[in-house]
Amino acid sequence: MHLVLLPGLLCDAAFWEGQSAVLQPSQVAAYGLADSIGAMAERVLAQAPQRFALAGHSMGGRVAFEVVARAPERVAGLALLCTDWRAPLDDAERKRELLDRRAMLSKAREEGFAEFARGWAAASVAPRHRALVPQIARMACRQSLDVLAAQTLAGLNRGDYGDLLPRIACPTLIVAGALDRLRSVDVHREMAARIPGSALVVAESAAHMAPMEEATLVTAAMARWLAHS
Repeated sequence: MHLVLLPGLLCDAAFWEGQSAVLQPSQVAAYGLADSIGAMAERVLAQAPQRFALAGHSMGGRVAFEVVARAPERVAGLALLCTDWRAPLDDAERKRELLDRRAMLSKAREEGFAEFARGWAAASVAPRHRALVPQIARMACRQSLDVLAAQTLAGLNRGDYGDLLPRIACPTLIVAGALDRLRSVDVHREMAARIPGSALVVAESAAHMAPMEEATLVTAAMARWLAHS
């Protein structure tokens, strides 16, 4: 089964190297300057074969939900890694996220993108995986401030996929990092409870970048999932 891998914020094919080297045939989607989850999903659908398995990390998980919403008949299997299905709960939360986005963009402008990327990378991994920080920062620096602006705008204006969860009918894998401060294990447990027949795997020593931090564990879980997709 052809596997389409969807990276998260500021990530590219390097994020999925541990998986794509083993789980073939596979391709990593690129979003360009798309600034909405819907536009990202349309790019994925345009680049993908007629039928495929789909794995999305973080922002890529939201794109995966949108792909399933638009073309469920094309998705043979779904993997959701370190992600969430919820939109902002109310106007107050959306306003807080807007202020956070503005602060992030200002920080990237004022510090320089390389310094911003190092801090962002360090906040994304568990302490024991800090050796990954330079690699993650280099990956982010292959993007640009314009990409950061577009992708954070897409996140700010994301939809809610709560109604979609119980309608997902394909084999579904959910992966959480036990130390993820951005997307908690509890969020993933609830997601698993709401998607019929889904399987949850928790990477105990990983944070938000679990597919890089615990590549062997995550790749093995994805191989088992693909065997049933």
